[in-house]
Amino acid sequence: MPAPPAPRVAWIVLIVVGVVGTIAMIVWFHVWQDHVRDLMGVPRLERHDYLLTPALALVVLFVLVEIGQLIGRLIRYLIRQLNRVAPPRVSAVAAVLLVVALGIALLNGVVVRFAMHTLNSTFAAVNTEQSPNHPAPASSLRSGGPGSLVSWDSLGHQGRIFVGGGPTTAQLSAFNGAPAVEPIRAYAGLNSADGIEATAELAARELERTGGLQRKVIAVATTTGTGWINEAEADAVEYMFNGETAIVSMQYSFLPSWLSFLVDKQNARQAGQALFEAVDRRVRALPEGQRPKLVVFGESLGSFGGEAPFLSPNNIEARTDGALFSGPTFNNTMWKDVTTHRDDGSPQWLPIYQQGDSIRFVARPDNLERPADPWATPRVVYLQHASDPIAWWNPDLLFAKPDWLREPRGYDVPDDMQWIPVVTFLQVSADMAVAIDVPDGHGHRYVEDVADGWAAVLQPPGWTPEKTERLRPIMRADE
Repeated sequence: MPAPPAPRVAWIVLIVVGVVGTIAMIVWFHVWQDHVRDLMGVPRLERHDYLLTPALALVVLFVLVEIGQLIGRLIRYLIRQLNRVAPPRVSAVAAVLLVVALGIALLNGVVVRFAMHTLNSTFAAVNTEQSPNHPAPASSLRSGGPGSLVSWDSLGHQGRIFVGGGPTTAQLSAFNGAPAVEPIRAYAGLNSADGIEATAELAARELERTGGLQRKVIAVATTTGTGWINEAEADAVEYMFNGETAIVSMQYSFLPSWLSFLVDKQNARQAGQALFEAVDRRVRALPEGQRPKLVVFGESLGSFGGEAPFLSPNNIEARTDGALFSGPTFNNTMWKDVTTHRDDGSPQWLPIYQQGDSIRFVARPDNLERPADPWATPRVVYLQHASDPIAWWNPDLLFAKPDWLREPRGYDVPDDMQWIPVVTFLQVSADMAVAIDVPDGHGHRYVEDVADGWAAVLQPPGWTPEKTERLRPIMRADE
């Protein structure tokens, strides 16, 4: 027997609650958004945004309702068919299970496969794109140039941008007030060799061919998924040593970091390890007094791979002359271990580890002096913003309140932000998609502060705080 229809008053109450709730949601949303925007120094939302929010919500609601009705019709159809051979209760359970199984099969066998094929095709095509602003180098000190062991076309899109970029000797000379040397940039692309080990070995041979082992500093960079290197992190090293540098890197994927992290993050780990070992082996073959400084750096998934060769803080201090990691991921092994074992009283978003003896965490340049205790060498710096969702996203957010929301908040995290099971996880997940669409110094954008971080790690001879201030506005993340 069908259930009696709901009384009219129930529908009226439901509509009133829905309208009032929607209005309250929109108002609260915009108050929260404006608060965050004030903290980040960006303009507040416009009036038309108030109308855009409910409009998008209605579209999403309509789509979800249609999907729900489609699923309901399918279940009812299956129940009718199964009722011919089974009791109604058994038919109902079986119909639901069949629809769930069908949904999983479609997602895994069709949707996911189609999506991955499309993404692979798209990003493989992007990897072959040539930039008119970065032609093949005429210098033998760049991979893909004269005498190179690596062909220009095999470097990949981001590899070509990296090799063709950087400050000129004229720019370096003007900044430092002394004749500069052309910096070395060695790089091997995904198509330059067969496999990660072979690519790493090829990149190290390129470093050797260009004379990189005779430079004052060798910087081993682990890229993000696409092969991208933060230009600020590369440029700063070259400015600080007036070009007496060699930067070596390699590509291990052409997928964006978020996708590479999901499907082949082990490639980042293997690439970071293989490249460092190949370079370190060559450096250690030199007489001890003739070895250049050896440092490592990487951003985001690059920081994850950059940590890979090192088992612990003591290990990275023993094997390198310093490191700069920006925007670490929740899966960074060493970062996670150091953060977990931070000194009492220091917050998760800006830890102090062993009184800042060798590792320091920086959200703003003045954090480099935190704590005031002596800072030994080699030095490791982690650049991380309290508002960076890449650093603070974690599956545990689903059902556990993180320390960064229990402790005093970071500079650009609202004091009234609350943890809500599942909801906070979804919010931070959504923020990851727009993590770089914010001003420098917030979210996942690390540009000017790179100058301060490298100055602290490298301690270049004759370098001064005044030079750091002059260098900051020159920094850029991309060409």
